[in-house]
Amino acid sequence: MDKLSRTLNRTAAAALSLLLGSTLAGCSLLPKEEEALKPPLVKPVQENYSTVTAEKGSIVKAITGSATFESVATEIAQYSGKGGRIDKILVKSGDQVKKGDILVQLILDGLDIQLKEQQLALEKAKYAVRQARNADDQALKIAELQFEVEQMKYDRLSEQFNSKQLKAKMDGEVVFAESLNEGDYVEAYQTLVTVADPTKLRLALRVEDPKDIHDVAVGVPAEITLKGEKVSGKVTQTPASSPETANKDLMEKYNRTLYIEVPNLPKDAEIGLIASVKIITEQREDVIKIPRSGLRSYLGRNFVRVLEDGTRLREIDVEPGIVGSTEIEIVKGLTEGQVVVMQ
Repeated sequence: MDKLSRTLNRTAAAALSLLLGSTLAGCSLLPKEEEALKPPLVKPVQENYSTVTAEKGSIVKAITGSATFESVATEIAQYSGKGGRIDKILVKSGDQVKKGDILVQLILDGLDIQLKEQQLALEKAKYAVRQARNADDQALKIAELQFEVEQMKYDRLSEQFNSKQLKAKMDGEVVFAESLNEGDYVEAYQTLVTVADPTKLRLALRVEDPKDIHDVAVGVPAEITLKGEKVSGKVTQTPASSPETANKDLMEKYNRTLYIEVPNLPKDAEIGLIASVKIITEQREDVIKIPRSGLRSYLGRNFVRVLEDGTRLREIDVEPGIVGSTEIEIVKGLTEGQVVVMQ
């Protein structure tokens, strides 16, 4: 029994030894674990800034825009008292007319024949007066009274006839003519034709926002450019100096328009042409200025960002001044030569 036990123990030990040997041999066949790579060195990204150097110079605040030539002297043709039905409008926009030319004719309804008949009666009464001078005083008195009656009738018919016609009261160019057909009814004081004097021109510069021209005063110089030709003018009417009017449309026009007188008109100037206008409202010399995109605003605070030592940013509160078309004056907070970071 002891012999058998010893034999089993030797067999188990041999098996265990064999198993351990195989395990160790298997481990020796695995690849060695690679050493972990060190992370690559990343250079910090250097931010690029768009910058400008604050400099001294002149700055201008100006109003620029397109203005239209219009006549200073215009005449509006309209019927007063009562209207009527249109026979024909005898002119169109662009026509040249002389004083006394008929612009609009209403339907006469036989009034022209009545006027001719009354003119004949008046001539007969004149002749009767001349014949009565050779008769007695009573016959002459009757003839003269008859003449007066016929003259009164003629004058009234003539006035009625003339009320059917609108005539030009001045030489000029038709700048507006209503489009109406025969038989259309027109009201009293309806504008049918507008005649303008093409030799007396001014410029009208209209803006969308009245605040844009709030600071412009009468007498301020203006530079006008028409087809490459430059001439000088001056402001003669602003919203503040415009005449009072009950016409709402005209009032609205005055509130948004500057009128400019041009003493020496460009050679190509005519009604309706558009010219470029520049009006300087404010100008200063030797001031610190930067591009407008360099100024930042937030919750009522005005500031700029300056770049120091090429890398460090710093915010500086500033006080802006004149605002030009592309530049802005900095009254306080910034000095010449500081590098400003643009937005």
